Amino acid sequence: MIAGGLGGAMGDSCMHSLDTVKTRQQGAPNVAKYKSMLQAYANIFREEGIRKGLYGGFVPAMWGSLPGTTIFFGTYEFTKRNMIAYGVPETLTHLTSGFVGDLAASCIYVPSEVLKTRLQLQGRYNNEHFHSGYNYKGTWDAIKSIIRIESWSALFFGYKATLLRDLPFSALQLAFYEKFRSTSQTIIGSRDIGNTGELLTGAAAGGLAGVITTPMDVIKTRIQTQLDNEMATAASPAIENVPHSSSGGMKPGPSTKGSIVKFSVTRKQNIHTSASTFKPATNLAPSTPPLATAKEIVKIKSDSMLQALRTVYKAEGMNGLFAGVGPRFVWTSVQSSIMLFVYQSILKSLDGAAETPVVF
Repeated sequence: MIAGGLGGAMGDSCMHSLDTVKTRQQGAPNVAKYKSMLQAYANIFREEGIRKGLYGGFVPAMWGSLPGTTIFFGTYEFTKRNMIAYGVPETLTHLTSGFVGDLAASCIYVPSEVLKTRLQLQGRYNNEHFHSGYNYKGTWDAIKSIIRIESWSALFFGYKATLLRDLPFSALQLAFYEKFRSTSQTIIGSRDIGNTGELLTGAAAGGLAGVITTPMDVIKTRIQTQLDNEMATAASPAIENVPHSSSGGMKPGPSTKGSIVKFSVTRKQNIHTSASTFKPATNLAPSTPPLATAKEIVKIKSDSMLQALRTVYKAEGMNGLFAGVGPRFVWTSVQSSIMLFVYQSILKSLDGAAETPVVF
């Protein structure tokens, strides 16, 4: 549990900025400056910086990562060892153990995932470069605003979608990892496959599982970054003062003090559609650049993951279902590599310490 918790927290910390890029691509697939991974990374860094831009949502991410992976690996190892002791086939054991471990940790990481995803999509407070529909001052403001405006249950938005992404991801990741590691041990002829072997098997397992589960990740991201129209209106009574540029762009004015910026959606399962509810104004110079906005995204009107996938596919094709697959592949590969490498390294260190005789 110690090894898993530290490994997970370290892996998530290293790759958080890339996860932010993936969230922008999935939550705002129509915004041109986020289309490619490198372009999105450069634009977020240049316009919003590191702490509030690329590392937006880092605090809630760590709230979920450390305890979540601690619970996950504790449950995973307990389940795996007992199933092997009862003679269950290894592949089934690894798939089931990863599935059960993630289910046990979900009560911790799902609320943190909601907070993290919204703050990643939002970027900095009063963001002048991208309009996400959110405008939280920070993590605590996000928590208070969500509970006050949307109720505490909103912290579990997308719970089913998150499970439908993470349960198969964890099952596949650990099954691939155990298989790749076992194969490497057989080829090398030793239980110790070395640091390079540990890093490569972890990366291959995480990257492969990440690509396979990308469509579920797309649906999860969009559900967790949604608001309905009544909630948005209640949260931002003074938002009508937001001005337009002559080119149709928008820029937050001094009255954007609310935690959520008003935008148009029709129901809880709908995704951001348009910012056309803003009243036009002409007090900005014609040269003011338009503000990138998450708009015209397909509406998801069903709680069914299968139906949601079908809806996105019909409207956006395979590109929609695999939005953000590039950064997700890199993120899951490197994060998995770091997490599992640290996990195995700490296990070896703790095992060595336990075997060292105490001299009085």
